[in-house]
Amino acid sequence: MTLAEIGRQAKDVSRVLNNLGVSEKNRGLKAVAQALTKGQEEILKANEEDVRTAREKGMSDGLIDRLTLTENRISAMAEGLLQVAALDDPVGEFISMKPRPNGLLIGQKRVPLGVIGIIYEARPNVTADAFGLCFKAGNAVILKGGSDALKSNKAIVSLIQGGLAGAGLPAFSVQLIESTDRETTREFMRMNRYLDVLIPRGGAGLIRTVVENSTVPVIETGTGNCHIFVDESADFNMALDIIFNAKTQRIGVCNACESLVVHKAIAGEFLPLLKKRLDEKNVEIRADEAACALTDGFVPATEEDWGAEYLDYIVSLKLVDSVEEAIAHINRYNTKHSEAIITSDYANAQKFLNEVDAAAVYVNASTRFTDGFEFGFGAEIGISTQKLHARGPMGLKELTTTKYVIYGNGQIRGL
Repeated sequence: MTLAEIGRQAKDVSRVLNNLGVSEKNRGLKAVAQALTKGQEEILKANEEDVRTAREKGMSDGLIDRLTLTENRISAMAEGLLQVAALDDPVGEFISMKPRPNGLLIGQKRVPLGVIGIIYEARPNVTADAFGLCFKAGNAVILKGGSDALKSNKAIVSLIQGGLAGAGLPAFSVQLIESTDRETTREFMRMNRYLDVLIPRGGAGLIRTVVENSTVPVIETGTGNCHIFVDESADFNMALDIIFNAKTQRIGVCNACESLVVHKAIAGEFLPLLKKRLDEKNVEIRADEAACALTDGFVPATEEDWGAEYLDYIVSLKLVDSVEEAIAHINRYNTKHSEAIITSDYANAQKFLNEVDAAAVYVNASTRFTDGFEFGFGAEIGISTQKLHARGPMGLKELTTTKYVIYGNGQIRGL
C-alpha cells in the first residue's frame, strides 16, 4: 500500500471515528487489550529478533532497554489501554456556551484532531500507547516506527487491528508504515493533505529533522536532559534515593536524570555518599573542577556534558553557591522536560517551581514520574516540551481541538 493510499484510508476512517460513541471506543480498547495479552508470545518472538539484530549492530544498552519488551511490559501496555478506556471521553465536551446580544448562542466544543502521524524510534510500547490515546480521542493514527523495532511493531499493529475487527470496529484506525527508507519518511512529513498533525518521538536528531522538514503542523516532544538540584537543606538519604532512582531505574528514557547540581555548602559531606551510591550501578560522574577536587574518582566534565542526554550510566555534576545559580544553570542547559529540587526550604522550593522553565518541575521526587501512566492518563503520546497547544505528558485532551458551534433563529448581519 502506498503512502497516499494509507493516508486516504486514515482520512476515511477518521470520519467514522469522529462519530463513535464512548461505549464503542471503550469496547474497542478492551478488545485490543485482550488481543495483546493473548498474542504475547507472538510479540515476544518478534521482539527477540529485533533485539538480537540490534545487539549485532552494536546498539547501546540504553537503546536496547528502550527496544526490549518483556511479559511485564506487554502487560503494562494492555493495562494502559484499559486505563484509557476508564478515562472520561473529552470528545463532545462543551467548553463554553454564551448568548450574544443579538440572540446568537455561541459555544465551543471539543472534537478530534482527525489523522495523527507519529514518527518514533526503537520503543515498540509506543505503538500500543499511541493507538489507545488516539483511538479514544476519536483520531486515526499512522505510525512510522524505527527499523530497529519493525518486527515488534508489525506484530503489535497486527494484533491491534485484529482486536478492532473482532469488535466490529475499523481495523485501519491504526496503520503502520513498514518501509524504512529515508525518502518514505520525508514523504510522510509532507502529507499535509491527509495528516492533521505530526508528532516525533525519539532523539534530538529525529525531532530536529521533523521540525525542520515537515509541512504538517508538528507537536514537538523533547529530549530529556533532566536535572536534580540538591539544595543545602536537603535530606541526604532522600536525595540519594531519588537520584539513584532517577538515574538508574531505566537509563534509556527521556525522564531519567542526566545532570546533577549540588550546593557547595554540603558538597564535602554529600559527594562521597553520592559516589558510593552511584558506584552500585557503576555510574560515571562527570564533574566540574570544584567537585573533582573534593572527591576522588570523578571524571572532569567538558562544556558538552552540561547539555548532554546520555541515555547511559553517566551523569554530569555541577557545584553552585545558591538556588539562584542552580536555576540559571538549569535554564541554560535543560531541554525543558523535567527538573527537580531536593530541599527542606519552602522558599527555595517555591522559587525553583516558579523560575525553572520546564514542562514538569518537582519538589522532593524523582523525575521518572513524568509519564502519562503515572499522571493518571492511562498512557501518553509523548512529553511535549513546547508551549503551544500542549505541554508535558500528552493525554486525551491534548489529542483534541475545538470548533465553534453557533445556534441562531434567523439572525442576519447588517454591517
